[in-house]
Order: sequence, then C-alpha cells, then structure tokens
Amino acid sequence: MEKTIGQINERIREGSARVVTAEEMPGIVAELGENGALREVDVVTTGTFGAMCSSGAFLNFGHAEPPIRMERIWLNNVEAYGGLAAVDTYIGATQQSDTQESEYGGAHVIEDLVAGKSVELRASSRGTDCYPRRTITTDLLLENLNQAIMCNPRNAYQRYNAATNTTDRTLHTYMGTLLPGNGNVTFSGAGLLNPISNDPKLRLIGSGVPIFLCGAPGMVIGEGTQHSPAGGFGTLMVTGNMKQMSQDYLRAATMTGYGVTLYVGLGIPLPVLDLDVVRATAVRDEDISVDILDYSVPSRSRPTIRSATYAELRSGSVEIHGEEVRTSSLSSFRGARKVAAELKAWVEKGTMELALPTRLIDATRQAKPMHQTKKGARVLDIMDRSVITIGETEDIRTAAKKLLKGETNHLPVVNGQGVLVGIVTTFDVSKAVANPGKAHLVKDIMKTKVITAAPDEAVDIAIQKLEQNNISALPVVDKQQHVIALLTAMDLGKLFGGRWLK
Repeated sequence: MEKTIGQINERIREGSARVVTAEEMPGIVAELGENGALREVDVVTTGTFGAMCSSGAFLNFGHAEPPIRMERIWLNNVEAYGGLAAVDTYIGATQQSDTQESEYGGAHVIEDLVAGKSVELRASSRGTDCYPRRTITTDLLLENLNQAIMCNPRNAYQRYNAATNTTDRTLHTYMGTLLPGNGNVTFSGAGLLNPISNDPKLRLIGSGVPIFLCGAPGMVIGEGTQHSPAGGFGTLMVTGNMKQMSQDYLRAATMTGYGVTLYVGLGIPLPVLDLDVVRATAVRDEDISVDILDYSVPSRSRPTIRSATYAELRSGSVEIHGEEVRTSSLSSFRGARKVAAELKAWVEKGTMELALPTRLIDATRQAKPMHQTKKGARVLDIMDRSVITIGETEDIRTAAKKLLKGETNHLPVVNGQGVLVGIVTTFDVSKAVANPGKAHLVKDIMKTKVITAAPDEAVDIAIQKLEQNNISALPVVDKQQHVIALLTAMDLGKLFGGRWLK
C-alpha cells in the first residue's frame, strides 16, 4: 500500500487526515505494525526549538525624502549589512551591539520587531547625485517595513555533538558553561522530534516544502550551510515572513563568553507515503547517538570521550570514566513539542497542506574544513630558544643571578631528569630575598602549576592562555615535558609588529 501527496492533501481539505507528532509515531508503529501505521497515519509533524546562530533577516525600509543609499546601517546600535543597494539590509542574529556588546545583538533586534517594539534605524552615506542624503535616523515598527523576511542560512541541525570539559578550569562556549573535570555534559537538539532525524534520506524535505518557522508559515529553500548528512549532520536553509511570526517561537539569548544567538522554533510536516516513511518516522531517542566531545581542546577535531544516545542525555546523567555526570540541554524539548503540536493543529484545520520537494537535497554530502593557503603563526616561529632554566634544588641566590644575567623575568624549574616541575619569577625571588630564613631552595618558592605551550601550537592559542591566566610568559615543552624555549609577551610583540606576518 502506498499513498500519494494528492490523496493526503485531499484528506487534509476534507478534515479527515490523521495527523500525529513524531513523538507519537513510534508508539503507533509498535501497536499497529508498519502496515497498520501506514493505513492509519497520513502526516507526521516534527519540531525543534533551539539556538540557531546562523539566522537573520532581510529588511526593506522604503525610500526616504530626500533619498539615501545607505552604506553603513545600525538598528538599535547593532550594525547590519549595507551592501544590498539603497534601502535593503541583512541583519545577522549574532552581530553584537556597538554599545552593549554581547548583552544585545541582531537576535534582539529581530525579537523586538516581532514583539511590536520600536527599533531605531541609523544610517550614513557618502551621497550621490541620485541619492543626495548623507545621514538618516528614524524609529521603525515592523509594520513600517515593506518586507521583513527571515532567511536563515543554517537551521534544524539533524543532531549535534554533546560537550564536556576535562581541564581544571571552567569554559564558556557556544555549548554553554562547561564545568572543570568533566563536571557536566551539555547537548542540543530535539532527538526523535527533529525534522531531519525523521527523514534522514531527505526524500520529503527539500526546496519548496512548507514549514512552521517561528509561528509563521515558511519554506525550505534548500540545504543549509555546513550541510553534512553523510555524518548525520544535515542542515536546512529556510525562510518565512517575520510579520506573521510570534515571539512565543522566537527568542534572543546571550551565552556567557560566546555572545548573542537566536532561539528558533521550526517544524516540518511529513507525508506518510509508504513503509519507508513509516520506518523513518518511528525513530526513537534510543536510536540517535551523538559523540560527547572534549571542548577543552581548542581544535576543529576535538577528541571523543564517548558516545551517548539522546535517551541517555535526556535522562539527566551519563557515565564517564565510572562517574555519573550531569547532563543538560541547551535546546528546549518542551518548545519542540509545542512546535510539533501547533503544526499538527495547522494541518488538521487545513491551514497548511503538504508538498514534495521541487528540488531534492543531497543526502550524501560531507562538509569539508576550510581550505587554508597560509598557515597561521605557530609558537615555534617566535619562541625564544635561548631559554634559561634552573634546578629545583638550587639556591634562591643562584636563581636571582640567573634572572639578572639572562635578562628574563621567568625561570622554568626542572628536576634531575630535566623535566619541567615549576616556574619562578623575579617577583618570587625578590620576595624570598626580602624575607631571608624562610626559604633557601628554588623548590621552596616555585609555582608548581605551570601553564605551558607546545611548539606546534597556534600563536592564537598561546595568547589565549596568557590572557586567561593573567601571565606574561609560557615555557615551551616537548612531549617529554622538557623545556625547549620560552614564549613571552615581547615575542608576541614581534608578531604583531609585522615581523612574522607574511
């Protein structure tokens, strides 16, 4: 038995279509079997509600009198793109305010407009014969705009890796706050409710397919940026009319240490055409796995701690190295349920009919990393190889002489095998000399917690270590923890002075 999209839409128009959410479908299949579910169910609605940073909106303001070709544009002091002709702009969700920085951004502008609030437009121009005006400032409501079209380059991630932190300090990431020592695990995504999880081969989701977007009817444009369904990370590019949207399904947010983002409610109705659709929409949280990655590694390829299913993650804890670790979701499963339920009501009332893609999305695509023709500077490019070290059992006075002689403020301390065990600074030695009798050997005054760098490490990572730890030098060590160089703020000055830029 198979059904056509025409038959399903006819049932929707008649009010006889059986519509269920993706959360309900696994139970129906378990009760009725695959063939029974195919006969019984016509439409499965999906939903997700989470942070979708790659979102934004095209806005058209209409022409002013006298007219202006806006080249620099700000909305509530958030800069928008000014390269779209005279009075069009695109405002991105993650763009931060010039004045409030991460406390307010493009996402807040979008939410304010949808909420009916006034937004200040400020723009400047060089002026031309046909656009003589050079500046303009005005307050606008959403109703004052000719068009306000949400266009999100990357939404509805099929699934998303979870995150943890193995270091001894707290990290602030786009995966939220990660506590030290695997103190927590954060994850995102709606699991069994996610649209692409219910159509992993992308037979039903593609260009032209109607969707629910932030409370408004919308449409799939095509594949999203970073679309990588071959690895289970498909994405969608979507659009919808902001003037029909609801603040209930659209929320601006700020993530500490990361910045501004936009929470988007998105759902797609899937026609139950055949048994393949039944099987795909019977997916459960237990069937969907993600990797828990160590976000303390500042690299594109972060190590995997373990894999976990959405069922495990949503349970509240997972086991890591024999310990129970708390889990928390950055997305709202309750919001995803609300999206799927609202979309179900739309279809049942005949408000939305279904359509098959006018152009299919590639379900085998694998996203590639950036093609880099020039490598960034590494620590080995600028480190000082003439590093002076001192033994942990040497006298403090010897350390003082080395500091004076070596024209350095830092002395890495090594043990008898030449392995780094600590560090002393000019301040440490001065304090010890000023209080004679309390300490005699270097090991008595050295700091044993040493922040180090590796020679192949990117200079950007080294700078971050200096800033985060409020220090001015990093011992550079090999894999055996032998000190091979020292990287100081002065060395970094060489780089930013242009000497090492090619």
